[in-house]
Amino acid sequence: MSKLLQDKVVIVTGAGRGIGREIALLCAAEGAKVVVNDPGGASDGSGTSAAPAEEVVEEIKKRGGTAVANFESVAEAIPASRIVKTATDHFGRLDGVVNNAGILRDMIFHKMSVEAFEAVIKVHLLGSFYVAHAAARLFREQESGSFVHFTSTSGLIGNYGQANYAAAKLGIVGLSKSIALDMHRFNVRSNCVSPFAWSRMIGTIPTETEAERERVERMKQMGPEKIAPVVAYLLSDAAKDVTGQVFAVRMNEIVLMGQSRPIRSVHRGEGWTPQTVAEHAMPALKPSFYKLDRSADIFSWDPI
Repeated sequence: MSKLLQDKVVIVTGAGRGIGREIALLCAAEGAKVVVNDPGGASDGSGTSAAPAEEVVEEIKKRGGTAVANFESVAEAIPASRIVKTATDHFGRLDGVVNNAGILRDMIFHKMSVEAFEAVIKVHLLGSFYVAHAAARLFREQESGSFVHFTSTSGLIGNYGQANYAAAKLGIVGLSKSIALDMHRFNVRSNCVSPFAWSRMIGTIPTETEAERERVERMKQMGPEKIAPVVAYLLSDAAKDVTGQVFAVRMNEIVLMGQSRPIRSVHRGEGWTPQTVAEHAMPALKPSFYKLDRSADIFSWDPI
């Protein structure tokens, strides 16, 4: 069977562990030369270690693939641009970017620190921008390229205690759509993947009640390797007509997610007053209001 990514050069950020590691391994198995980026920090972003990225590179080489490690943080523009430079220095080009790097600083909103909010925004949202922006000029010149950004149902739907993460992840959807629109004429694609997978970051979920413990056990079945095939496909020429989309991947399910569109409207020829908004507009619109659902309320069935 032909390899989907033969001779392509791909960057995977946060590739030292979890989902990023599985994406890097599969991309290499599909013939890509991979820049394995990971500063090796803890799930909250603290500390650094070269070991995670180096171990993935060794694993790729052991399997007969080609890879190079990079230890820069995506959270600052200049270091992020050096991730792209690593690809061009070592392999002479760049064909795909997977913006997977992330940290978590969960906290209920009124207790969340400014630092915790900004740190998560920097890695997820600004980091996705910095790496994509550094790659965009190369993609523009060669008139080809694919971005795969990671979003989350925490942003698409909602979850408790994740205002920073949800804001970043929904921001990434807007970023991806803008890239898709702006760069479509240059044959450059941009899509989002919302993963359901057990990883170090998910390991921070509380397990105090029986229901929480059962939920975590279900999530442990969803290995990070289940996410990688869709990402590898989106990086490939086989996905040349796929751009501006959001896919949720959950065990063996691939779900096309909706995007914001008008649902219902009301109007009055004479215009509105605060009183008529209360008496007419809201009662008419209220049947279509979204409930305060969380991700688990919408994806309520067991992973398949």
